Amino acid sequence: MKNTKTIWLGILAAFLLVACSKDFLEYEPEGVLSNENVATAENAEALVVAAYAGIGNDEMVGPLTHMWVYGSVRSDDAYKGGGGRSDVDIIDRYEQYNLTIADDPSDWMGPRTWTNYYKAISRANFALKVINDIPEVDYADKTLRQAELRFLRAHSHFVLKLLFKKIPYITEELTQEEILQVSNEVDNDDLWNTIADDFLFAYNNLPQSQDQVGRADKNAAAAYLAKLRLYQAYEQNETHQVTSINTSRLQEVIDYANDVTGALEPDYGNNFLDGYDNGSESIWAVQFSINDGTTVSRVSFVTGLNSPHGTGLYGCCGFHLASHNMVNAFKTNAAGLPLIDTFNDSNIFNVVDASGKTPLAAGITLDPRIDHTVGIPGRPFKYRNTVNQTGDMIYNFSWARDPGVYGYFGNMKEQQAPDCSCYVKEGPFIGTSKNVDFIRYADVLLFKAEALIQLGQVDQGVTIINEIRTRAANSTQRPIDAGASDVYNIGMYPMGMSKDDAFKALIFERRLEFGMEGPRFFDLVRWGIAEPVLNAYLNVEKTRKDFLSSAKFTAGRDEYYPIPQREIDFTGGDLYKQNPGY
Repeated sequence: MKNTKTIWLGILAAFLLVACSKDFLEYEPEGVLSNENVATAENAEALVVAAYAGIGNDEMVGPLTHMWVYGSVRSDDAYKGGGGRSDVDIIDRYEQYNLTIADDPSDWMGPRTWTNYYKAISRANFALKVINDIPEVDYADKTLRQAELRFLRAHSHFVLKLLFKKIPYITEELTQEEILQVSNEVDNDDLWNTIADDFLFAYNNLPQSQDQVGRADKNAAAAYLAKLRLYQAYEQNETHQVTSINTSRLQEVIDYANDVTGALEPDYGNNFLDGYDNGSESIWAVQFSINDGTTVSRVSFVTGLNSPHGTGLYGCCGFHLASHNMVNAFKTNAAGLPLIDTFNDSNIFNVVDASGKTPLAAGITLDPRIDHTVGIPGRPFKYRNTVNQTGDMIYNFSWARDPGVYGYFGNMKEQQAPDCSCYVKEGPFIGTSKNVDFIRYADVLLFKAEALIQLGQVDQGVTIINEIRTRAANSTQRPIDAGASDVYNIGMYPMGMSKDDAFKALIFERRLEFGMEGPRFFDLVRWGIAEPVLNAYLNVEKTRKDFLSSAKFTAGRDEYYPIPQREIDFTGGDLYKQNPGY
């Protein structure tokens, strides 16, 4: 269990100095102090902590950390869930790819995330303004803190770019008047380089690790540079199609990945359990805490809607449910390898028996990561049979809120057992102090594997994929001890694969490894295959789920969200260019 001994100790002090206003372009932390009279080392430290807090100022309706809406439900991993299509219906529209009017007032979630991220950027910029004015002789950690703040600023712009593509890059040197003149119409490659400049400053000025957990370090900057250069390598045209792959960028991915130190957790499940935060696999994560004397503490509610609904052990609301396609992806053949081309030809689990359980079809073997990722009737949930010997933790059909619409599979990675000391229940909503990882070491390994395969160094890339699979093969004891039937069979890819086959294996491995964590949609867009993959998914899923009958992904539009119309209007109507199709 974490407590307030993390860097969030300074949050209260920081909030005495800063607060939020309504619009990011007008946003400047308010209070009795200005940047002229807070220019002391002590105050600067509090402002840096406030900038970190801005990254974790998350909410269920304008998410900043977990991308379950934007990257999971919007992909083939998951359904929206909840109490039918009208329950938080904007997510239903995202899932249907039915978001064609940029100024539709019913689309509040995307614009709110835009605003929340620019508020976080403004916190970093305000702190930078203050720190820039402090002489180094008065502030020994000046360059260190500048590097941390530029890392935080780059992180926020990076996520905004994944969501909206065309974004204004806001720095501390800009006045309010100058901000109103910054266009979002920037060459795609130039924008990647601008974000990279901040990460490079962090990379060049941060220590390899820091004493206080949660602070950015060189390791995190190297990992983020590997990630950024990987996205940048897949060069897009104005309608988001991948037109070429930049091999020099791929080499940078490998170089930066080689600079990252870390290790895979020995058990895959450790990544999703309280007590393993900031472990060997966590490269950079937003920090949360509990038992700080406030009502609900510094816990995360970003997945507060997503707990199982039909059990008294949790609250509500049954959102973010694994799709049949996602579940079927965990099938393996006799050699323990995924059925990359045929996995979705039939369903693994298709019948619910009288006890509310769904037996596994005969002859099926599974990748063990399924029991770390998906709640399945008849299989233990979160590696438990019971909670304190009083509550049944075997996932049951009755846990599904609206099985007639969304089926009966659940999500597991973002959940904690109800008796966890990390767990807070606020009304019907669930929060936990479990960190949210932005990058873990498995990510870095697969970034490198992808670059190697694309550069023709296939066996080296496949060796890394097999390292990930070996860890998965060693992650069976928890579910078996909890009562899961041992039907696991996971094998290694052979050397000598073709480049095309190895890349298909890489694509599939990323899905299995990060299932329902949020990167899936962004991966598909990066690779330039979102339209064929998602429409093929929908064509089959429509035969299983009526609510998807009209869903269709439109290439050249649905890869990104519309620039919020209110921001276009606020800046005069012609400064920002809208994304195509809206």
